[in-house]
Amino acid sequence: MSLTLIIGNKNYSSWSLRAWIAMTAAGIAFDEVFVPLSRPDTKERIKKHSPAGKVPVLLDGHAVVWESLAILEHLAERFPKAGLWPSEPAARAHARSIAAEMHAGFQALRGHCPMNLWRPVERLALTSEVEANVERITEIWRTARERFGKGGPFLFGSFGAADAMFAPVATRFHTYDIPCDRVSRDYIDAIHAHPAFKTWRAAALEETLVIAQDEVEWPRVKKVPEAAA
Repeated sequence: MSLTLIIGNKNYSSWSLRAWIAMTAAGIAFDEVFVPLSRPDTKERIKKHSPAGKVPVLLDGHAVVWESLAILEHLAERFPKAGLWPSEPAARAHARSIAAEMHAGFQALRGHCPMNLWRPVERLALTSEVEANVERITEIWRTARERFGKGGPFLFGSFGAADAMFAPVATRFHTYDIPCDRVSRDYIDAIHAHPAFKTWRAAALEETLVIAQDEVEWPRVKKVPEAAA
């Protein structure tokens, strides 16, 4: 039975990136449906698929799954060989805990540094609340890498659901040139080097729809040279 993933703009939609990169990295085939965000009919169009009216939404036969973390759990059950969660119990428990913490928290960072893949890398002044978020996130990354990441460059060695949850934050650290330790910087670089992320970013740079609330220098819109005019 085929899967369909409803997503928003690849330049801005951090929640969409989570489900998309997890499925792509795991080799799970799916059809993609794009709904432009921040338009008058956006919520109505998404509500045709999900009562929450937000992306991402996964359609799996008669099953409708929304919220990125719920989608990842559904995929882990549906495709156990994909290895979205670590096989070792302690590592799996840790991965689920930090994924849930990411899903529920860090609102200061999310609001101050929205995901924006076509913005040139430029440092942004951070509030004390954002700095506290940064400190906790880098602590999460260091702990996971030190305890469970010996088998590869990601939080638990190979790319998995926890990395999918943190991928949008890794882009924020990069885009806004947020200072961090060497372990965190190497992890951010690993996310950006992953083939699935490269594919997503390339598509994001082809988009043209501007969402003002996600442009921190609005009304000025800054784009890297390779972004579509």
